[in-house]
Amino acid sequence: MPKNKYIVPLAFIGMMFFTVGFAVGINGYFVPFLENNLHLNSAQSYLVIAATFLAFLIFSFPAAAIIARIGYKRTMSVSFFLFAAAFALFIPAAHMESFALYLLACFLSGTANTVLQAAINPYVTILGPIDSAARRISIMGICNSLALALPSVFIAAVTRKPIEQVGLTDLNTPLLIIVGVMILFGLATIFAPLEEIKAQGEENEEDCPYAAGKKSIWQFPHLILGALSIFVYVGVENLALLTVLDYAQDLGLSNPERYTIFPGLGMAIGYIVGIICIPKVISQVKALRICTWLAVAMSLGIVLTPGPVSVWFVALLSLACSLMYPAIWPLAITDLGKFTKKGSSLLVAAIGGGALIPVLFGFLKDGLGPQNAYWVCLPLYLIIMFYAYKGYKIRR
Repeated sequence: MPKNKYIVPLAFIGMMFFTVGFAVGINGYFVPFLENNLHLNSAQSYLVIAATFLAFLIFSFPAAAIIARIGYKRTMSVSFFLFAAAFALFIPAAHMESFALYLLACFLSGTANTVLQAAINPYVTILGPIDSAARRISIMGICNSLALALPSVFIAAVTRKPIEQVGLTDLNTPLLIIVGVMILFGLATIFAPLEEIKAQGEENEEDCPYAAGKKSIWQFPHLILGALSIFVYVGVENLALLTVLDYAQDLGLSNPERYTIFPGLGMAIGYIVGIICIPKVISQVKALRICTWLAVAMSLGIVLTPGPVSVWFVALLSLACSLMYPAIWPLAITDLGKFTKKGSSLLVAAIGGGALIPVLFGFLKDGLGPQNAYWVCLPLYLIIMFYAYKGYKIRR
């Protein structure tokens, strides 16, 4: 598709990435919010994040089937109505003071997120040349990162209360506003100018010789290792984006909400660098390698510096994360041909790493303390580093 023809589609997809960021960001608010109101321990409160990302493991392949049946655009629209239902469910959960119902609402929100990401990630990747896919995903990432801190700011503005004073039913009005916006987004998407597009080799096997003789997505080692990298990446990304408010509270720092702006800012800065530099100045692969080294350094900074200093490493860890996802995704779906949709579904399923790793972090936090729990980041970033240097090259 010519450049001048995908500007408008990118604008609509940007709105959808903004929604993804908002849906993830609200988890960061609910972790300390439910700890305060339902008197939960850390492991229990991080089940909020786990419930959201468990949906990716369950519904990624059904989402691919939905896309194959009704197309990308209608699938995107369906996801917004699912989001509306999920946020509406938080209201009775508050009135019933039911943690189980909160988890169900988070799971439904995760289902909506799964369906949406199963459509928008491959769409933006194959919308233009594959070697500049990280650049387009970085543009979308800015939309995503701008929304990460919005839930805390939005809820504080509507309730006019700091998080420590917000009660369960105080969120009714903000949630009703969110439900209305999601319904409007769903309706707008139905009429959006989004063409149905296909990856190279999806229609004609000769256009992608490497995939032509394959029978299954499990015959693509670079895809499998890419899925593993996405799995661990999303888990540590959630720690980078969603734990700073909780960590600042644990350290007893004043105005802990002020730290929530920095993870999104760090992501945005990294994305801007990607937009400017990829692929003309630096390749997707080199960007990924630089980010892994930066992530390892910041992970060590978190666990080895005094608490008031380490919180800044947590707040800025997202800078190191920023170009990992945009680089891993196109590297993993390169040369999949007719398996592009199924391969993309496997990568979406891998987002379920966001369910396991935050819960592990919660247990480590209860057992080792808030700061030492961040040791979990180091081996996971080393896995991504392996993919950046070796894994993406492996072909069968």
